[in-house]
Parts: sequence; C-alpha cells; structure tokens
Amino acid sequence: KDLAAVQPFGLDAIDARLAGGGLADGVHEAAAATQGYSDDAAATLFLAGIAGRRAGRRGTVLWVVARRDLFAPGLAQAGLAPDKLLVAEAERDADVLAVMEEGLRHGALAAVVGEVGRAGLTETRRLQLAAEEGSTMALLLRRWRKDDPLAEPSSALTRWRIGSAPSTPLPVPGVGRARWRVELARQRGGPGFSHLLEACDAQGRLALPAFPLHRSDQADRTGERWAA
Repeated sequence: KDLAAVQPFGLDAIDARLAGGGLADGVHEAAAATQGYSDDAAATLFLAGIAGRRAGRRGTVLWVVARRDLFAPGLAQAGLAPDKLLVAEAERDADVLAVMEEGLRHGALAAVVGEVGRAGLTETRRLQLAAEEGSTMALLLRRWRKDDPLAEPSSALTRWRIGSAPSTPLPVPGVGRARWRVELARQRGGPGFSHLLEACDAQGRLALPAFPLHRSDQADRTGERWAA
C-alpha cells in the first residue's frame, strides 16, 4: 500500500500547528459544532475531504453509516469520488465500530469512516490498535444526541469541531464558496487551535479565506479571532 504515514492538509495554517505536520495513521474524530443540519453536513464533508485525499488515485474508502443519509454527489464535491467509496450499513454504534475494526485490520483500505453517537476510551483504543495494525486511517464522525459528542473521553489522535460560517462574498449576487469554523479541540502532542477556512473543494483541499486587499485590517482581526 503506497500511502504516507502522515497526511498533511497542504495548508500551512493547519499543518504547522499539527504535531508531526499532518494526520498520522490512527483515529481522528470530528463532530458538528451544533445539532444543526448545516454543521452536521460541514463535519461530514470535512472528513470526506480527508478521506478523499487519502484515497488518491488508487485507494478505497469504507464508510460505515448508521442511517441512510449519505449523499454521494456531495461527497464527490468535497473530494471523495463515488468510485473510491464503499458503503456499509450498521444499525447500532457497536455494529459500526465492529465493521470499522474489521476494515482497519484488513490493511487494504485507504481509510475507514464510521458514524457513531457514542464510543468511549475502550472502543477508540481498539480502533487505534486496529488502525496501527493495518496502517490505515480511522475517521470517526461523532453524531449529536443530547450532549456535546466530544465531551466523551477518547483516545483519538485528533478531535475536531466543525461549524458552518457565512460563505465567501461575491462581487455579484450569488452564493460563494462555503466557509467553516474549524477547531482542533484536542491533539496528542500539541495545543488546540481554530481557524475560519474555506470548505473542501473537489480535490478535498481546504483554503484560507481570500479577503479583499482593501480590507486587510478585517483579515487581521478575523485571523486573531479564529487562530486561537
């Protein structure tokens, strides 16, 4: 399997603040900032972008769903093409985690994504061991139930909180590129941080917002606000 042990985002604002300069093989989690549908979609597409870049030209991504709401065209717009996607359906969190573990240990997948409401230290440790054994990345989408999904302890290498933000302004009427508030809530070996970023493009790449030149003072203030 020709995959790097660490996958960078390709964006200095993120990679320079990640321990190791990117995402290592192992468990990485993301959750929506709120229970709203737009934030849930943002968290889903954030992981789709990571998985799509991980898959590259030859890899396959296993996505284990708990409900039938995965929209393939939306994933493709975030960098995860349909021909790189294998979907499995499981009813309970325990079933999702079991399928993920089998996929990770197999060792032939680019990444394994799973959607769960709850997964504690024991479950995430098992996923981490399986990911290390198979040299595969595990991406866990933490679904909201009653409480903040990231309040539950986890052994994940990184934990992200993703929220939607007003889209990029256009000089003409219309909707510009989506923006997200991307917060690294916790990482092993380094501090957390947050940024206002433009959402994944069709290659799964994030970008810094391009503020107008005559509004450079606004760009500085925004950077201070989100780059904690």
